[in-house]
Amino acid sequence: MQATQLTATRRAVIGKQVGQLRRAGQLPAVLYGPATESVAIQLDAREAGRVLRHVSGAQLFDLTVESQTYKVLVHDVQRDSIKGHFLHVDFYAVDMNRPIKVRIPVHLVGSSYAVASLSGVLVRGLTELEIECLPGDLITSVDADLSELKTIGLAVFVKDLYVPKTIKVLSNPDDMVARVTYQAKEEDLSTPVAALTAEVEVIEKGKIEEEEGEEAAPAAPAKK
Repeated sequence: MQATQLTATRRAVIGKQVGQLRRAGQLPAVLYGPATESVAIQLDAREAGRVLRHVSGAQLFDLTVESQTYKVLVHDVQRDSIKGHFLHVDFYAVDMNRPIKVRIPVHLVGSSYAVASLSGVLVRGLTELEIECLPGDLITSVDADLSELKTIGLAVFVKDLYVPKTIKVLSNPDDMVARVTYQAKEEDLSTPVAALTAEVEVIEKGKIEEEEGEEAAPAAPAKK
């Protein structure tokens, strides 16, 4: 990421009237934290969008509001569901002396011999790891090494992941991150259809998006 900081100004326009800020090229946002009074702010939409597209939720960077600089995390964003541009951002100003809880992505790295040479199928499990640490010790992701999966049936669990000693892992150590299984057998088409019928429950995870022009009250991260 080329830019590691953003500049904002306080804003007086709130609620449904923020639509006029967006039309003027401004991005409405809010800044808050354990030692920071919640304040409504606005940023240049083009500059903010360029930076925010390359910032993960567990990455600290500087936000300057009228000559005062804060170390912040992007806690929540609202984006246009069609055009993809940012509509609103929540910035969480951290206390560098106070532990925080965040979720970081788990990246799969390396190659599994069981997949490459034994025709195994890689099944993905946990994709995020919940951790707790001081802001200065924060890492943006953790790697899961697939090279250890040499035979079918082996798996990588949370307890197998390497994280620095300064970081406390809150996720269940027995949660599966990745596993190699056998390929599914081809379906026997001679089997009567009735015998294959089963009741299936489908659970779809959805997201309720705020209507453009409305602001949602910020929800602070879990406190220790």
